[in-house]
Amino acid sequence: MIASFFSTPVHAAIGVIFALLIFASAIAAILRRAAPGEAATELSRRVMSWWVMIVIFTVAILTNRVVSTVFLALVSFLALKEYLSLIPTRRVDRSVLLWAYLAIPVQFYFAHVESFGFFMVWIPVWMFLFLPARITLGGVTEGYLQAVGTLSWGLMMTVFALSHTAMLLAFGVSRGFGAGPLLFLVALTQFNDVAQFTWGKLFGRHKIVPTVSPKKTWEGFLGGLFTTIAAAAFAGPFLTPMNTAWSALAGAIIASAGFLGDITLSATKRDLGVKDASNLIPGHGGILDRVDSLIYAAPVFFHFINYFFGDRPAP
Repeated sequence: MIASFFSTPVHAAIGVIFALLIFASAIAAILRRAAPGEAATELSRRVMSWWVMIVIFTVAILTNRVVSTVFLALVSFLALKEYLSLIPTRRVDRSVLLWAYLAIPVQFYFAHVESFGFFMVWIPVWMFLFLPARITLGGVTEGYLQAVGTLSWGLMMTVFALSHTAMLLAFGVSRGFGAGPLLFLVALTQFNDVAQFTWGKLFGRHKIVPTVSPKKTWEGFLGGLFTTIAAAAFAGPFLTPMNTAWSALAGAIIASAGFLGDITLSATKRDLGVKDASNLIPGHGGILDRVDSLIYAAPVFFHFINYFFGDRPAP
């Protein structure tokens, strides 16, 4: 039974992730006994949340592709819901928000059927044209630009950008790698977050953007970057069509894009005057706080791997 579970690269990779979780749980338990306090409690809370998130993610991507796509769409829905609960909304625009939510199933359907053309224009073209017109019909001009801008940016972050995870799943399935490329992206993005945090805690001295994210340092960024490159170079040939060199390059792209996603959402939250998007996930904040790196990493990595390893038409 165990041997059959590890018979595919995706299953083996998931096994490694759970092994790391067990190791992290042991470290948290040791720290809680050796040095009880708020720091140890916070670490235990974070690890427990990781267990819940990874179990749910594992079940979703191993069940079947429809369930996987619906799960990814649900994450997008929760992220948009958190975002809309944070931004100032005019009373006249509240009926418009329904149309923003309805964009989610359409976008993820296009990803599921791998309709690349419709996928690429549904939100950046059609929703971007429709929503301002619908807001205009409300007849209120005060705060109009703010309403259009905040709603459009929210759709870009939480729906268009995150829907690239479903497109990446379709890419992997159609090319015989199953959920491998999606697992590669998600695992490395989260691993990079942890690596940057750890290296920053140990050696961080020089801040990158102190007014946006005071804890982000060059030491943390570079440490996370090279650690993620090493992990990607090892995992990529098993989970994706990329060889070691291409996988290392993909690791650098994911780490760099993930960092930009992280600080971009930090800037958004600072402007709104909040630390976390919500308290849905103990120790982690909200869905937005957990997928912030994917906002940039998902589209950048998908277009990278699709351009170099997808089926491009002959010139």
